[in-house]
Amino acid sequence: MPGQALYRKYRPRTFSEVVGQEHVTRTLQNALAAGRVVHAYLFSGPRGTGKTSTARILAKAVNCLAEEGEKPCNDCSICRSVDEGRLLDLIEIDAASHTGVDDIRDLREKIHFAPSEARYKFYIIDEAHMLSTSAFNALLKTLEEPPAHAYFVLATTAPHKIPATILSRCQRFDFRPIPMKKIVGRLEWIAEQEGVEVEREALELIARQATGSMRDADSLLDQVASSSDKKITLLQVQNILGTTSSQAVADLVASLAAREVSRGLHLINETIADGADPKQFGQEIIEYLRGVLLIKVAGQNPPDVTPESAQDMALRAKQFSLPGLLTTIRLFSQATLDKAAFPPHLPLELAFVEATLPETEKTPKADKTRAKSRPGPRHAKERRETASPPPAEAKVDKRLPSRETKDPQALERIENLWEGLLTQIKKRNMHVEALLKSCQPVAVEEDVVVLGFYYPFHKGRIEEPRCKGLVEEVLSQAVGQPYHIECVLLADRERRRESPKKGNLQAVKEDPLIKAALEMGGEITEVKSPPPEP
Repeated sequence: MPGQALYRKYRPRTFSEVVGQEHVTRTLQNALAAGRVVHAYLFSGPRGTGKTSTARILAKAVNCLAEEGEKPCNDCSICRSVDEGRLLDLIEIDAASHTGVDDIRDLREKIHFAPSEARYKFYIIDEAHMLSTSAFNALLKTLEEPPAHAYFVLATTAPHKIPATILSRCQRFDFRPIPMKKIVGRLEWIAEQEGVEVEREALELIARQATGSMRDADSLLDQVASSSDKKITLLQVQNILGTTSSQAVADLVASLAAREVSRGLHLINETIADGADPKQFGQEIIEYLRGVLLIKVAGQNPPDVTPESAQDMALRAKQFSLPGLLTTIRLFSQATLDKAAFPPHLPLELAFVEATLPETEKTPKADKTRAKSRPGPRHAKERRETASPPPAEAKVDKRLPSRETKDPQALERIENLWEGLLTQIKKRNMHVEALLKSCQPVAVEEDVVVLGFYYPFHKGRIEEPRCKGLVEEVLSQAVGQPYHIECVLLADRERRRESPKKGNLQAVKEDPLIKAALEMGGEITEVKSPPPEP
């Protein structure tokens, strides 16, 4: 006979056993004592926080046969029937697999029949947000005028998807993520009941991985308990869950703060080689950096960390600058979202290297006033070093009169990818794709692709943060490494000199931006000559 999962075996049977939802259970108990239980409730909140369990307890309580004492009693025939899953008057509907209007119509037809065993019929609709619009409409009338012998509980993880007409007919309770300390306390009790000895540090790691879900915590404890019949240690839990030791994370952040690139990359590779999951490792780094941020900005220790870890975080908070810390957190957050990287830990390595590059680049005193700062990571390097600023009358960037570049192979690679890149950008923003048709990649310097534009208007639009961010994102994905763009006006102004005079309609239509506008239904009403250049 297969064993019973811990989350089912130790499912709450009374309101007092529901962990971390006292604001809900206390209100329901008061309503039961006062005889003010309403006909429809909406239980919303993250998965594994006790929504369905609380609904089952409420079903027992309203039908409990005990004359005195706290309800449910868990001793009467109704309570035992609910616990054993054989009470016909408790109907649980999985809305994820019964989304259609026919399922709700069947419910409406049967709800008017009297209960067969209990005093009340009790309907629990799980994942209620999955119901179709037609099903919600069919349910609306029943919720508005239910039979006297029927109660409803709608449970959902997405209350914003429930129609307002349904919400207005339900009394809503929001279930919160369960605090880590309460999860650890419950796990200790379960381990004691099972006769399993577990280190507290191991339970804390399990609770942290559960991210507020008691059901997930029970499942993780079940998993690690099945792997050992002796004392469960922190190291065993780390190996099973693919997590890393707190010391490894602390060492990596120390390398970040000291900008020790070689040591940091070695730590990443060593940790992954020991069996850590790259995504999980990245999340633990982010959680640690979040603790450093809280100490630096708010001056408060993050919750659920040891005094030793808090002391180490306080030291790192002094080593990081605030902009650098924010940038580092963003970089590792982006790295954890990359699911297609090969090898899988490459995004972590890239994030580490990018985060450790200098915040500012030393420039000659004469050039400091014109040093350009690019928003984003602390790795921008001044691409152009000149002894003196260009003359004020210069309106064209003379830096690129020809297609010279420090890395001809990189430029050739960008040129080969250019058409495909425009296709990808067109899927997300046709206007940006049209603007890019009037430019060409002219140089590649380190991690910057220089785009040469024929028209100042097109250059200015692409330099807007929204457009520039889109181009850089698609470009980096296409090439496979982070790239930024820099926009310049080409020294060759042949196309500008060929700007159409008034009435030269054909020349106007050949402009890429105008052509895109015409394809979208635009019309040309008048053509004017551009003002003469000074």
